[in-house]
Amino acid sequence: MHEDGRVRILYPSPSEEETAAIVAAVERFVRTTALQPAAAPAPQNPWRRAALLEGVIRDAPTDLREPWING
Repeated sequence: MHEDGRVRILYPSPSEEETAAIVAAVERFVRTTALQPAAAPAPQNPWRRAALLEGVIRDAPTDLREPWING
């Protein structure tokens, strides 16, 4: 390292063959360590999906805070 903080490279640049070997090794590493794609989720029941999108509930709430309004 120089006095002014710059870094000087002491080794020569790699040859074309060395560069190709490095790139091939990195590509192989990326392929072997990549995450496997997630499995597709099971298809939803279309009726259940529609109910969820509409906000439909199965049973009426039993805990009515103001039953005289609903009565």
